[in-house]
Amino acid sequence: MQIGKQIKKFRAENGLSQERLAERVYVSRQTISNWENDKNYPDVKSLLLLSYIFDVSLDILIKGDIEEMKNKINDGEVKKFEQDSTIFTILLLSCIVLPIPLVSFLGKLGLWIYVLIGIVALYYGMRVEKYKKNFDIQTYKEIVAFSEGKGLSMAEKNQEIGKRKYQHFMLAIGSGVVTLIIAVIMAKLLGK
Repeated sequence: MQIGKQIKKFRAENGLSQERLAERVYVSRQTISNWENDKNYPDVKSLLLLSYIFDVSLDILIKGDIEEMKNKINDGEVKKFEQDSTIFTILLLSCIVLPIPLVSFLGKLGLWIYVLIGIVALYYGMRVEKYKKNFDIQTYKEIVAFSEGKGLSMAEKNQEIGKRKYQHFMLAIGSGVVTLIIAVIMAKLLGK
C-alpha cells in the first residue's frame, strides 16, 4: 500500500479534514493533498508527526495495514497449496506402502509403476516447497495459518523462525528412524 493512501485512510478514520491535518503537521493543505495523491512524500519529521497524530507505528503508516498485508494471499493460492499438499501426501504414503506389493504382484512392471509414483511425488514435493518458500512458511503453525488465508504476527513469526533450527534437526532424525524401520521391514519381508 502506498503512503498516500495510508495518510488518506487514517485522516478519514480520525475525522480530520486536510486543512485540520495540515495545521497539526505544520504544512499546507496542498501538501497534504500532494501526499495523498502520491505526488510527493512526507519527510521524516512529518512522518513522525503523522504517526503520533494517527496513533499508529511508523511501520504501519509506511508499509500499510497489517491485516491488509495478511490478506494479500488470495484464496486461489491457498487452494492450490492445499491441493498440491494433499496429492503429495497421498503419493508419499504410496511410496512407503506400495513397493513390495507392486513388485511382488507385477514384477518389473510394478517396479516401473513405483518409480513413476516416486517421480510424481518428487514433483509435487517440489511444488509444495516452492509455495513454502514463496510465502515464507516452514513450520506447522505457519502452514496452518497460510491454509486459513491468514498470517502470523511479528512476535509469532519470530517465535516460529526460532523453532526452525530444531525442527530441521528433528526432521533429519525422524527421517533416519523411519528409513531404518522401513529398511528392516523390507529386509524381513524379502528374506522370507
